[in-house]
Amino acid sequence: MKRYLTSCCLMLCCVLGLASAGTAFAETLTIHSAINKAGRQRMLSQRMAKAYCQVGLGIEVERSKRILEESVALFDRQLADLKSFAPTSEIRETYDSLGQTWIVYKQLLTGREPNPENAKKIATASEDVLKLAQQGTVQLEKHSGTAAGKLINVAGRQRMLSQRIAKASMFRAWGITSPQMARELDSAAREFAAAQELLTVARQNTPAIRSELQLAGSQWLFFEEALNQTGVSRAEQLRNIATTSERILQVMDDVTGMYEAMAR
Repeated sequence: MKRYLTSCCLMLCCVLGLASAGTAFAETLTIHSAINKAGRQRMLSQRMAKAYCQVGLGIEVERSKRILEESVALFDRQLADLKSFAPTSEIRETYDSLGQTWIVYKQLLTGREPNPENAKKIATASEDVLKLAQQGTVQLEKHSGTAAGKLINVAGRQRMLSQRIAKASMFRAWGITSPQMARELDSAAREFAAAQELLTVARQNTPAIRSELQLAGSQWLFFEEALNQTGVSRAEQLRNIATTSERILQVMDDVTGMYEAMAR
């Protein structure tokens, strides 16, 4: 099963990167696709830090480098799209601020070979970017004023939480931790479980969405197992965390896209 999960994750990671990149180039944004894209920025803020740490820790180095490179490029494209789409001056200001914060974060991610000292700065910068990406997503959801907008936001946030939990695990493995980070890790796990319950009972769910949510629940169990795994090397545990977090990301990205498609 471990080999199966790993191979699936490798394949799906590439699919996610290619699909997202294609969407970023071709899509004419609507309010609901903008919420999805804005929410994906939250996820990328955490995924990039996770991938950076994985490279530094020697965890699936080539794959992690590819994830980092593709995520940086995707964040750039989506930021430009969201700036152009911004329907109100308040939302435009949020994305202008995000653009400035992103400059600092991007330089940290790409300026030098991964090292613990730089990773400490990345831990802070990733939170700064996440805060503004979250702000923009919430503003767009409120602007939509629709139930679909809320579902897209909630489902999309699950992508971020999967990466946030994995990111915290990678930082901890590199000796970068704090009481606040530990609290955030516990909080993210509780939030993920609560949001899955909310999504599971949504009246808008189709049979396909319900099936994907069940799959996400199963993958969450694998993720929890990897987070608490004993009896294996630390390197193997981190590889399992990396791959299972990518699998949850893929499933929840699919669910978010389904909610968006329903709103068209």
